[in-house]
Formats: sequence, C-alpha cells, structure tokens
Amino acid sequence: MMGRPMKPSISGVDLGYSFPLGARVDGEGVNFSVYSKHARAIELLLFDGPDAPVPSKTIPLEQPHHRTYHYWHAHVAGLAAGQVYAYRVHGPNVPDKGLRFNADKVLFDPYGRTIARPKSYSRAAACGTGDNTARALKSVVVDARGYDWEGDRPLDRPYESTVIYEMHVGGFTRHPNSGVAPERRGTYAGVIDKIPYLKDLGVTAVELLPVFEFDASDAPPGLTNYWGYSPVSFFSPHGAYSSRQDLLGPITEFRDMVKALHRADIEVILDVVFNHTTEGNENGPTLSYRGFDNEAYYMLAPDPAEYMNFSGCGNTLNSNHPIARRLILDSLKYWVHEMHVDGFRFDLASILSRDESGRPVPNPPVLLDIESDPMLASTRLIAEAWDPGGLYQVGNFVGDSWLEWNGRFRDDVRAFIKGDAGVVPRLAERLVGSPDLFAHEEREPEESINFLTCHDGFTLNDSVTYNGKHNEANGEGNRDGSDDNRSWNCGIEGPTNSPDIESLRNRQVKNALAVLMFSTGTPMLLMGDEVRRTQMGNNNAYCQDNELGWFDWSLVSKHADVRRFTKILIEARLHMRAWEGAEARTLNELLRRTRVEWHGTRLRDPRWEDAETRSLAATFHDPDGKFALHAMFNAHWEARDFELPGRADGQPRHWRRWLDTALASPHDIARWNEAPHIAGPSCRVESRSTVFLFSASAPGRPGS
Repeated sequence: MMGRPMKPSISGVDLGYSFPLGARVDGEGVNFSVYSKHARAIELLLFDGPDAPVPSKTIPLEQPHHRTYHYWHAHVAGLAAGQVYAYRVHGPNVPDKGLRFNADKVLFDPYGRTIARPKSYSRAAACGTGDNTARALKSVVVDARGYDWEGDRPLDRPYESTVIYEMHVGGFTRHPNSGVAPERRGTYAGVIDKIPYLKDLGVTAVELLPVFEFDASDAPPGLTNYWGYSPVSFFSPHGAYSSRQDLLGPITEFRDMVKALHRADIEVILDVVFNHTTEGNENGPTLSYRGFDNEAYYMLAPDPAEYMNFSGCGNTLNSNHPIARRLILDSLKYWVHEMHVDGFRFDLASILSRDESGRPVPNPPVLLDIESDPMLASTRLIAEAWDPGGLYQVGNFVGDSWLEWNGRFRDDVRAFIKGDAGVVPRLAERLVGSPDLFAHEEREPEESINFLTCHDGFTLNDSVTYNGKHNEANGEGNRDGSDDNRSWNCGIEGPTNSPDIESLRNRQVKNALAVLMFSTGTPMLLMGDEVRRTQMGNNNAYCQDNELGWFDWSLVSKHADVRRFTKILIEARLHMRAWEGAEARTLNELLRRTRVEWHGTRLRDPRWEDAETRSLAATFHDPDGKFALHAMFNAHWEARDFELPGRADGQPRHWRRWLDTALASPHDIARWNEAPHIAGPSCRVESRSTVFLFSASAPGRPGS
C-alpha cells in the first residue's frame, strides 16, 4: 500500500490510500480510490444488492482528508468481496469548457472488477437530467485471491505454430441445436463444453469478440448490441456470458474457461476496444468516465462541448492522456496476470496512435508503453491497423512486437478467387507473407495475420453466395455495412437448390481455405467458415443476437466435407510430417524456409504484366532438396493445363496429388501418405480450382 497513513474519519471509515485504484480487499475491509481532477465533492455509495433502490450507506469523501492530489479515497472496515458500490460526483457542468459533472447520475468505478446490473437498468435514465440511482450500473468489490489456477499459465506458443479461430462467446453455443444444456448456452461454460470440437478441428487459439462488460442496449430500437463493441468496463467480464447468477460468478466462470482451454493447449486472445466507450457523444448516457473526468478520458473537439469521433461510435478514448493511458495499461495487465489470457487484438488500433487533438504521432506513448511493459513481455499483441477516420497503417504500425491484421490479404485473395483481372501479382505477394507490406520492417512473416473473413463483413459462405449485402434486418434501409465485399454469388443470388451452383460454391470455399492455410503468415479462421455458416447476406450483423448471428450446429454434418478439408489443411500446416530426414517437418516450416519459383500455365512464365491472366503456379523447394510442393491456382472459368517442373538434373519428378478442390470429398484432399501418384508432364486444373502436388524423396507419414 502507498499513500498517507490512515486516520479515522467517521465511524468505520478511514482516510484510506490513493493506490491502488479501484476497490482493494485487505484483511480489515476495502480501500476505495478513484481519479477526478475537477470534482468538488464525491460520495461513495454502498448498496445491499444490485436492485437496491437506494444506498444503504453514503460516505462523503471530504476534502482535503479523503483527497490526495486528484485521487479520492477511503478505507471502509468490515466490507468484503461481493459488496455492491458506486459513486456520486459533484462538480461544474460547463460543457463548453469540457466539464460534464452530473450529480444526478450514479457512476460505476472505472477500475471496478465486476459490474452489477440491476434488472431495471436503463440507458435512457443515464441521459439528460433526473436521478437514476435505482436504474444505474454499479460495481462489485472483488477479491482476486483464492482462485485455484491449478498451475495454469499462459501457453506462450510460437506464432509459426498458431492457427487462430475468431469466435463469439455467446453465438458459439446459443443455438438450440448446439447440444449444450440450456442453462449453459451462450456462456463461458458453454465454450468449455465445445472444447472437443475446437481441439478436433485443430485450431490453437481462440480470439474472442469483446468479453469486457458492454451495453447490449446500445443498439437501434428493438435490436441488441450483439458483437459487444460498446464497452462499459475495461476490467469486468461480461456478466450475460456467465451461467452463474451470483455477482462474482462471471469472474470465476471466465477463469474456468481459460483454464480449460489451456488444458486443451488452446490460447485465449481477447478482442479489446480501447478506442471508445458506450457513453457515446454529448447526448449519450453518463455512466462513469464522463462523470468522473470528461476531458481526461475523451478527445474533445475544438469546441469542448463536442467529441472527436474517430471511432464512428460517438466518442474517442483519449488514450494518450496519462490517466486514460494508465487505465489501458492496468486493464491489460489485469487480464494477463489475474485472468491468464494470452493476448489481445486491438480494435481500430490506429486510433491509439493519435494525440489529444487527433493527429497521428510517430511514437504514440500508449502503444510504446504496451509493447515495452515487462509484465506484458510475452503477451500476443495484434493490431487492427486502421480506423474510420482514414488512418490506414497496415505494414507501418508502430513498434517491434505487434502483429497486424492484413486487410490486403483478405481483399486480394477474395478478388482473385472471384475471378477479378489483374490480381495475380498481388496474390503472389500474399502467398509469401506480403513482403510488399512488411519486408521493410524486418519482421518475421508470421506477423501478418492472414484472414479471409472476420466478424465484420460476409462469412466465407456468403462471399460466394451474394453479390451484395442484405442488411435489411438491421433497420437502416440496407445503408449500413461495407459495399466493398469482393464477393460473387456463383450465378444465383442467395440460397439455391441447384446442384451445379452449390458444387461451385463449395469449390470456391475450399479454394479460399486452401490459400489461407497455404500462405506464409499467421492464419485466422472465422467461426463457422469451416462448415459454411451463413448470415443470409448480412455483412454487418452487430445487432443480430439470433440465429442469423449464431453458429448453426446442423451445418457440422451438412458440410462435413468442408470441415474435413479444413481440418486436414490445419493438420498439414502444423503437425503432419511431409517427409523423413529433412529439417522442416510441416507445411508451415516448408513455407518459411523455402525457395520459390513462380510459373503460369507454362514453367517460369507467370505473366505478371498480363492483366487478363487468372492463373498462377509456384514451386516451393525445401532447402535440402528432399521435398517440393507445387501449387496451381486457376481462377478462370475454363480449365487450364499447367506444365510440371522436373528435377534439377532434368529428369521428371514423381508427383503426388495432395489437394484438388475440383474433386468430391474425400478425394479433394489427402494426408501425405495417402496421396495418389499422377503421371505426365502437365496437370489439368479445372475451372475455378486449386491443385497442390508434392514430390518427396521418401514416403511421408502422419506425425504429431
């Protein structure tokens, strides 16, 4: 503990300490500390429960006794974990000076570890004037000690051995056909029940859409904020994802999930939103940050009564202000050290490189603090390196340890697969780790997070089923969501019973998956793409907490061939020994160490300058000469014959066909030792198909 010595202030209440922020349990009670520079007075409110209409005790934090610098604090004897509390802050309400104190509103603790949400919670009641005590979000005292981690530690898996699965905690098991008990559907416990599915698929990390407490009512009327990009608290796990009803249940159940995933050798990465909060613009609710210190937590416009909105969500967190920066660092360290997560994906991370006036800066303090903090030294850091304000930093993100979502990979691969002209040179760059974007940084190729789809946009199935978005269910006249989808419906818009169309769509999905798992970098797969999950053409399903956004488990059997295809691709990338005696044993090791020769349908003639070519081939040679893999990509609407390379001594190679997306399952992909031999100096690749051949000096066998 730090700060001044405690002296009695009122009965059972001592002056307390300014550090640590939040509510900290000790042997005698609880110490409370919050930051507010311009407040004139603060009241600590203690409640008998989340639905209590009034506080059972109100403790005034009096100046100067309960204030050290800009920190307000008190120690209350006899309190313990589970205590519900909140604050009322008095100060000037002068919006044109950036001050928005409102003593009518009850505020949760910015450092609170769990949110208490009353049944009568009202977002509207937190707006405007009028007391909202009975309907306000509050905090809960948490004692981090006592949970039995049973020796669990973050896995610290190398990037080259990683396949990420982006998933929604609620949507993963909420469907009635999930096979999960009703009380566990859509919860952290439900994820535990489905770990065998993830393990069998072969993914090594789950990237969870926001699990920080968020406001599900921050959505158009009649809809729900389903994705969770509306953060309330940066320390509290989302309570609605817990199957437990007790106030401390979400923390315990979240930890149970992390521990269970780690036991299955699966990492946990959190999608974190440090670019804005759910308080929105000047007309939004006063829930916490605005009521404690508006100008410290938010970027204000030249007219301080208004907010800068680089997030597109009404406000922008003032991430490089010392107070907001400390909040972010403390949050990250809490989730790593108290909740054992392995890493973070930062939503709209480019916003964090803007200064308080919104200008990009070359060495943003918060980003450098994050990557240089010794407590986060082994933590995965992944940036979505763009923002709605137009700052696009893919390939140029600050620092040495950040991985980056490669949006160029998504766009170029999808454009090639749909048959766009002039994409072949860009496809070649994406296959070998996007050196046009990342080589100048002298980083490892795995620092490109390669993905075809993510939560935001079409699913993989919908990218081959719809030419345009169909977001009518969102209630915005189909105006929301991107119009740049790089999609093609294969001849009919939407679902169809046509066997030919369905066969083509299946092939296009497999083409995309083959490119994803074959490319150098760290692959990320969207939940359900392995079984052709659909959102019926909705490319912005942020408000669809229904079957449109959930994982439909009937697809696991319906599209078992696509799932098998995906599973073998992952197995080959990470585990399957391709040949004996060589240093590199897996596909990913080969891709990282290989020598590449580029071809078109003719050897060593890729026709880079021909804008109309839609075919590419590449030979990947293991340095020791014991293995070669030859990949042929044909996005043309007609079949093509590709010449096959021979050995260095001019003799023909003996090739085996590992993968051919034009063939029906189970012939579409084989394990190395089951791959059939092919004959001839050339190989026919059917229209809109991908073929991988390999040649080994000794037969391969599956390995682990």
